[in-house]
Amino acid sequence: MNCTRTPMQPPPIVTTSAELLHALEQLRAAEFVALDTEFMRESTYFPKLCLVQMATPGPDGTTRCALVDPLAVPDLQPLWDFLNDRARIKVVHAARQDLEVLAVAMRDSLQGPIFDTQIAAALLGLPAQIGYGALVAARLEHQLEKGHTRTDWSRRPLSPEQLQYAEDDVRYLVPLYQNLRDALQEAGRIPWLYEETRELESPALHRTEPEAAWKRLKGLDRLRPEQRATAKLLAHWREETAIKHDKPRGWILADDALREIAERLPGKAADLEGIRTLPAGVARRRGEELLALVTRGRELAQSEPAAFIPPKPEAQQLALVTKLMNLARTTAEELKVSPEILATRRDVEQLVFSRRTDRLSTGWRKEVIGDRLIEVASATART
Repeated sequence: MNCTRTPMQPPPIVTTSAELLHALEQLRAAEFVALDTEFMRESTYFPKLCLVQMATPGPDGTTRCALVDPLAVPDLQPLWDFLNDRARIKVVHAARQDLEVLAVAMRDSLQGPIFDTQIAAALLGLPAQIGYGALVAARLEHQLEKGHTRTDWSRRPLSPEQLQYAEDDVRYLVPLYQNLRDALQEAGRIPWLYEETRELESPALHRTEPEAAWKRLKGLDRLRPEQRATAKLLAHWREETAIKHDKPRGWILADDALREIAERLPGKAADLEGIRTLPAGVARRRGEELLALVTRGRELAQSEPAAFIPPKPEAQQLALVTKLMNLARTTAEELKVSPEILATRRDVEQLVFSRRTDRLSTGWRKEVIGDRLIEVASATART
């Protein structure tokens, strides 16, 4: 359990229920647990959880680590109960993927509080998308080893090098969390952090309902009604098929093929064969289904509004976007936060073009930047 070993000693891996209970007991006393996962999803719709790494501060400045093999342990419920304890902070870097993987394995979303070290870094002025290795180097002055980011984590046995790499992913999360937490506390931004990470607990964040799969597609409002209705049906069908067969949605129907079918609205098999983005094998196996969806899309056209072509922005609007973005960047520099986490260009364009203030009018952003941006935009509109 102690992470401090000689280089010749590979980290142990938990493979039995008894070992899992013992490991959790060793970790239980800490107020937080550093958490990471290794998984595979190249050939499946659902990610396959292959390893769970955890670490907590131990006595005398040591760090306790546990690597759990979910492919071997027969009952993982004690692990899920441990992680879902709301009295325990979960520390994760760039948490969305790990939380999605855990949500699939647990059949539920992970309970907070969640401390995302990437978000914490952005609130302290580091790049919004900073990687784990770069953050460890920046805050702890330690260079992590690389080399197993593309390994097959489903193969057994895992090598000592793989296990060491996996353990390092959580070993340094412990001091990294302590470093970032203290800096945020000093800056008075701990509430900002937990406001940002609260949405990570939402079950809707980690799954796509087939009937809403069309929302992943861009630019549908510019299609004609019958094209848009067909695109929605194709997206729904693709998602259901991918889930049913546990295959990546792109293996069922690529985005560009879906779009071209919706735009061209083929009426017969020969028309499908003329769609260059549609592989011949998919056209042969799925042709009848695809043509039936196109027919149904034509029938549903009346339920869709007319195509919407957004008006070209006026020069005054573009100038206002630039003005507000400059104000946001200046404010970010003054606050020493990443500009992207303070106000994105999308936030500003929504405010200028459609008067929407989704993120700018709530929470900590409202106080530090949102009200100012809205006031400047409103004053400019009145002149």
